[in-house]
Amino acid sequence: MTRDWLPSADFEALRLRARLNATIRAFFAERGVTEVETPVMSVAGNTDPNIASFSLQFSGRTDGAPRTRWLRTSPEYPLKRLLAAGFGDCYELGRVFRDGEAGGRHNPEFTMLEWYRLGWDHRRLIEETANLVRAALALVGRHAELSLVSYHELYRQRLGIDPHSASDEELRAALGDVVIDPAGLTRDDWLDLLMTHRLQPDFPAGQLLAVYDYPASQCALARVRDGGPEDGVPVAERFELYLGPLELANGYHELADAVEQGSRFDRDRDVRRERGDIQPPRDERLLEALAAGFPHCAGVALGVDRLMMAMLGTGRIADVLAFEFSRA
Repeated sequence: MTRDWLPSADFEALRLRARLNATIRAFFAERGVTEVETPVMSVAGNTDPNIASFSLQFSGRTDGAPRTRWLRTSPEYPLKRLLAAGFGDCYELGRVFRDGEAGGRHNPEFTMLEWYRLGWDHRRLIEETANLVRAALALVGRHAELSLVSYHELYRQRLGIDPHSASDEELRAALGDVVIDPAGLTRDDWLDLLMTHRLQPDFPAGQLLAVYDYPASQCALARVRDGGPEDGVPVAERFELYLGPLELANGYHELADAVEQGSRFDRDRDVRRERGDIQPPRDERLLEALAAGFPHCAGVALGVDRLMMAMLGTGRIADVLAFEFSRA
């Protein structure tokens, strides 16, 4: 007789999650940020070449709409439609889904917290994100100081290279004894490998580190600023927040240009086509919302399960889930 019916996490972890959810809601209530719920299924999917979406077929009446629906990989697009409609500061705390991501630190369904602040840029949002993480850590009697570093300075100080101008060969050499098959890898892939294999493992334990102003080629849904303060080249106004070596959050000074956003979707789909991957449809409603007038704002997505792992000091996502993937 198997014991797979039992929970993955112990009861104290599940009770801590309940307290964390309450803390998150109280944090935003104090700041006048409204909780909302948006669709889990959509006619559009995520075109990001590095994220795989689940899809399903709806069997009921569609009145000509597509039967294929996509499970959200984040609530970003509908939240932005609310912002464009004039709703104001808002957040969502809920489940999201990503195909192919199961293992020690990943589960195909997980909890994401995403929120948006009108009139803010990414640098201001870093402080609020760090304050939320500190409020969570306080639940387990911990505290973490915040340190900020630009992407350019991080690579220059720690690896002795300029991430904007170094050649692919220099980036590969900076990996040292880390052996990677170079077939099909792009410049951004090499930069990401340096982050995950050379930089992240040495981030000080117990310290919050915000890395900001990424290469323009890694803009995703962020604005691009013409000329960084340190190197005079375009940079993407985004940040990632780490607690020790664990990435917790990814934030943007949000792009408001519908034409540019549509071009980025198309570039993503081109990459997917070249790889032979599925090409989810563009979110045309998001593009219409941006074209109608999108407010100046910043937004951030935070992995709640990752935060729970950091709070409990575990490297296993199963330790913070009632039933992880193999027991679902």
